[in-house]
Amino acid sequence: MARRIEETGAKVSFTFEGRSIEAREGDSLAAALVAAGERELRDSVVSGQPRGVFCMMGTCFDCLVEVDGETNVQACRTRVAEGMTVARQTGGPVIGE
Repeated sequence: MARRIEETGAKVSFTFEGRSIEAREGDSLAAALVAAGERELRDSVVSGQPRGVFCMMGTCFDCLVEVDGETNVQACRTRVAEGMTVARQTGGPVIGE
């Protein structure tokens, strides 16, 4: 299980699929979700299998989520913010958005 090394930074909270998640200021959304035990962020458009974080550096696009109604957000490249609403992304990335 993932765990936090240091407890630094102010606490912030956001929701993921209606569940309240506590994180630390400066955390990436992906790190905060993994630390909270969330592993499935979207489904593969090819097989329908769950996808989650993989590279944690913005290369693979496996961690796409919807943030405050905006789709195609890479969780690993997005910092948590107080009150953000995050949901699993349905479908794959939309080209041209």
